[in-house]
Amino acid sequence: MKVEVISKESIRPSSSTPHHLRHYQLSFLDQISPPIFMPFIMFFPNPSNSSGNNNSIASKSRHLKTHLSEALTRFYPLAGRMLENRYIDCNDEGVPFVEAMIDVNLSEITGNPIPCELNQLLAGKIDEPGDLPMTVQANFFRCGGLAVGVEMSHKVADALAFFSFLNIWAAIARGEEEIPSPKFESAALFPPADCLDFKPSTGIMKDDIVTKRFVFSASKIGSLRERYTKTLTPTRIEALSAFIWSRFMASTQGEKPDPSKIYTVLHTVNLRPKFEPPLSDHHFGNISRIAIAVPSMDSEEPSYGVVNKVREVIKKVDREFVAKLQRGAQEHTSLLKERGEMIAKGELIPFSFTSLCRFPLHEADFGWGKPAWVASASMPFKNLVAFLDTASGHGIEAWVNLKAQDMARFEVDEELLAFAD
Repeated sequence: MKVEVISKESIRPSSSTPHHLRHYQLSFLDQISPPIFMPFIMFFPNPSNSSGNNNSIASKSRHLKTHLSEALTRFYPLAGRMLENRYIDCNDEGVPFVEAMIDVNLSEITGNPIPCELNQLLAGKIDEPGDLPMTVQANFFRCGGLAVGVEMSHKVADALAFFSFLNIWAAIARGEEEIPSPKFESAALFPPADCLDFKPSTGIMKDDIVTKRFVFSASKIGSLRERYTKTLTPTRIEALSAFIWSRFMASTQGEKPDPSKIYTVLHTVNLRPKFEPPLSDHHFGNISRIAIAVPSMDSEEPSYGVVNKVREVIKKVDREFVAKLQRGAQEHTSLLKERGEMIAKGELIPFSFTSLCRFPLHEADFGWGKPAWVASASMPFKNLVAFLDTASGHGIEAWVNLKAQDMARFEVDEELLAFAD
């Protein structure tokens, strides 16, 4: 796949940001989020199946840019620049917008996606966001199809906030009149703190990471749920998490894991429903945390009791947890720092899951219909799995990021391949 950049510009908000909104404070949870871009790429086939031409390219690009400008008036921090891991200068400098021509048909990418190649459809390097809150790249394929690659800094938002932005941008582009407004209250909910002694880059690796995409059909997921059912039936995500982690352990750690190491399973949890009253999905920022389970290495189960352990720790992320988090930024940061030091020494082996299933992933209709597929990309994190619903909504895609030597063993695991399509 050859990507030819044909233009670069900055898209500014359609209306200037008022002076009293020029200083957007990051919350404590924003401050401790990793300095990376979250990537999503929306693929839109050419509905007429006709070859793309300059007019259609110019029209689609203008459509995206015009309504992005309008959306940025609502999401004004995204057009600013981050400073000192403390705040965003909402100076209306704009969002980098890149136009690129791709020398293949869109179906050649969606039919056999290679995660590392998808990074070429993004405007910035995932592990080098710098002071940018967001970037956009419009990719025009030989067949007339379009892929819109959007990156949003994790210092600004979590995945649900990201999708809120994408879907409001699309609603504006469709000409919708009743559009919800984002709520920028995260710094009030989680006041900023002096987190300079904590480095949120733990786990980020510039090199040696391989990303593979494994697709699990509804029937195979059903079989896994039955496998792990004892007293309670696991959810789709609980069953898949237990299965993938157990295959990672079996293929990379051998029959007997190192007893001197602590193995943990992490799940991202949305905190918005945990408030009293619950927050809306349009509350912007990082309003999520991780639940950490420590599987029992002595268990005779092949999954080391992961299902029950994960369910137990996620239940503990409740209103009391949120209240404690709001009160104790320093305590939480100290725990993260201690954990990071253990990871650096090789004493702690974390394995992280983040599920975007049931999120409004395929809803961004800019006027050309909903995307045929929404993809992630290769992430610079080891031992990270992202779950995305398939376009049909029945199956689940698992985007697995491992060190190269671990992936070489994991991807040929026979039991894994018996369930993954």
